[in-house]
Amino acid sequence: MIGCDCGVCTSADPRNQRYRCAVVIGTPAGNILIDTPPELRLQLIRANVRVVHALLYTHFHADHLFGLDDMRPIPHRLGGPVPVHCTAEVEAVIRNTFGYAFPKDGAATYGYVPQLTFQRINEQSFRVLDQEVIPIPLKHAHFDVFGFRIGNVAYCTDVNVIPERSWPLLEGLDVLVLDALRFRPHPAHFSLNEALAVVERVRPKRTLFTHMAHDIEHEAVSRQLPSGVELAFDGLRFEF
Repeated sequence: MIGCDCGVCTSADPRNQRYRCAVVIGTPAGNILIDTPPELRLQLIRANVRVVHALLYTHFHADHLFGLDDMRPIPHRLGGPVPVHCTAEVEAVIRNTFGYAFPKDGAATYGYVPQLTFQRINEQSFRVLDQEVIPIPLKHAHFDVFGFRIGNVAYCTDVNVIPERSWPLLEGLDVLVLDALRFRPHPAHFSLNEALAVVERVRPKRTLFTHMAHDIEHEAVSRQLPSGVELAFDGLRFEF
C-alpha cells in the first residue's frame, strides 16, 4: 500500500511483495493470459513470458484491466491482433477506456496501439488454443464476474458470493485458485474464513489463495492454514 509502514508492506520476504492479480496458462498451442493488471509489463518480463496468444477477462475493474496498453508489442510476435475473450460489458469498457486503440478512420500506426480482436463470451463453454474453457459465474459485490475452469483447475478471483448454479462447476478440482482478501469481512471479496468455508464445501486437492491485502503476512498466515491450502505468491508456477 502506498505510504504504509506495516510489517507486510516493509517486509523483505519476496512473497509479501505483490503485484495485482493475473495468471498465464501455458498450453501446447501457446499462452493464455487472464486479465491485464497495471504492472503487466513488469510481470511478463519477470516471468519470461515472451508472447501471449490469447487474452481472457474476468471483469473490467482497473486492477484487472489497466495494463492492457502493455500488450502493444505482442501482435508483432503473433503476426496479427491478440484475440480477446470477454463479455460485451468488458468490451464496452475497453473501447471507452482505451479509445485511442480503436480509431474510427483506421489511421493509427501499427505498433502504436494495442491490436485486438474481440471474441464474445457468456456462460457457455468455449475453446481457446485447443483448450475448453468453462466460465464460472461469480458475484463481486453487485458486479457479475467470471472465474474460469480449464481441465481440473479453476481460477476464481474477485468474488464474495458463488451463485448456486456455479457450485457444480467447482466439483472434482485438482487445484482451486481463490480470492481471500483479508481477515475482516469485505463487501466484494471473500475474507480468509469465508474462503476456507468454500474450500470445505468444494474439497479440491489443492487450494491457492490469491488477491491478498497487506494484512496477510505470508509466513505467519501460512502456518495457520489447513493441509492442502496455501497462499499464492508472485511467480508461483504449477503444472496440471
